[in-house]
Amino acid sequence: MSDADSQPLVLDALHRELGGRMVAFAGYAMPIQYEGIIAEHLWTRENAGLFDVSHMGQVLLPLAADAALEALLPGDIIGLGEGVLRYSLLLGGDGGILDDLMVTRRADDLYLVVNGAVKDTDIAHLRAAGLNVDERRDWALLALQGPKAVDVLERLVPGVSNLRFMRAGAFDWQGHKLWVSRSGYTGEDGFEISVPNDAAEALARALLGQAEVRPIGLGARDSLRLEAGLPLYGHDLDPATTPVTAGLAFAISKRRKTELGFPGAARIMAQLLDGPPVKRIGLKVAGKLPAREGAEVFAGDVRVGTVTSGGFAPSLGYPIAMAYVDAAHAADGTPLEIIVRGKSLMATVVPMPFKTKNYVRAEGGPA
Repeated sequence: MSDADSQPLVLDALHRELGGRMVAFAGYAMPIQYEGIIAEHLWTRENAGLFDVSHMGQVLLPLAADAALEALLPGDIIGLGEGVLRYSLLLGGDGGILDDLMVTRRADDLYLVVNGAVKDTDIAHLRAAGLNVDERRDWALLALQGPKAVDVLERLVPGVSNLRFMRAGAFDWQGHKLWVSRSGYTGEDGFEISVPNDAAEALARALLGQAEVRPIGLGARDSLRLEAGLPLYGHDLDPATTPVTAGLAFAISKRRKTELGFPGAARIMAQLLDGPPVKRIGLKVAGKLPAREGAEVFAGDVRVGTVTSGGFAPSLGYPIAMAYVDAAHAADGTPLEIIVRGKSLMATVVPMPFKTKNYVRAEGGPA
C-alpha cells in the first residue's frame, strides 16, 4: 500500500506542512521522519518529542465488562483502580498473543488503547466475546515523550505533573476535554494525550510552539522503543508467541496465576514452571552493520533463532537487536552469530532494556 492509498490522519496536513516524509503504516499515511531519524531520536532522549499515534485504536467498554474482559487477558482487570493503567495481552485460545494493549479504569468506563495494525481484529474479537465495544474514531492520540515533556505539558495543562507513571486523569485545555496518561513507548518519561479531533491540530501546534518540542516520526519511535527493550506487535509479538516466551510474564497478575481462567492458561503456566522452549533476547551486535528482522541467528553451525527487530542504537553508538532463540542459548553473555546478506556478524546476548528507562514512578524523580 502506498502513501496515496492510505487513510490520512487528522493531522495529515500539519505533518506535510512540517516536512514529514510520509509512508504507509497500519493502513494510514504516517510521517516516518522530519529532519532525520537519528536527530529526532536524540532530541527525544534529551528534550521532548511529539508523536502522532492516532493510528492506534481507542476503545471504550462498560465498567461492568471488567470480568468479561479479564477472561480474555492474563491481567487483573477487576481489581484495577480508577485512573490506573495496566499493560496486558489479548490472548488466543492457545495462549498466543493476539495483541498487547493498555487498559485503564475510568469513572464511567474502561478505556483501551490497542495497536493500529490489528485494531479491527481486536474489536471483532472483543465483540465475539459478547462485549459492547465503542470505538472512538473522533479522538486523536498524541504522545509527548522525553525528559522535558513534563515541564512542557504542565505549562499548557496545569496539574499533569501530579500524575505518576501508569496513572491517568481528565484535564481541560482551552475548553476541550483531554484524557492524559503518564505513559509511552520510548523508555522516557512522557504522556499520551487523547484529544477530540477538532482540537488536535490546535493542541499539536501549541505543543510544537514550545522551544523544547520537535515533531518526531515513526523511525525514531521504533529506534527509541528498541533501545528500551519494548516489543512491537507484528514483529516481536504475534500469535505464535506467549507471554512467557516473549519475556512478558509480568503481565500475568498474581491473582490470575492462582485462579487461572485466561486463554491458554495450562500452556502458559507449564512454561512458567518448566521454562519456555524459546525466549526473546537482546543482542549487542559487533561492528556497524545492523541486523534486521528475519536475519537468522546461529550458535556455531546450528541455527538457533531469528531476529525480530534490529537497528542502530543512536543513544549507544552501536547496533542492537531483539531475537527469539532456543532457550539453551538465551543466557546473558552467550556469543552468537547473525547472518546478514551472507555475512556473519558476531553478537552477544545482553540484558534488556539496552538503555535504562527514565519513567517517573514516584513524585520527585525517575525510577
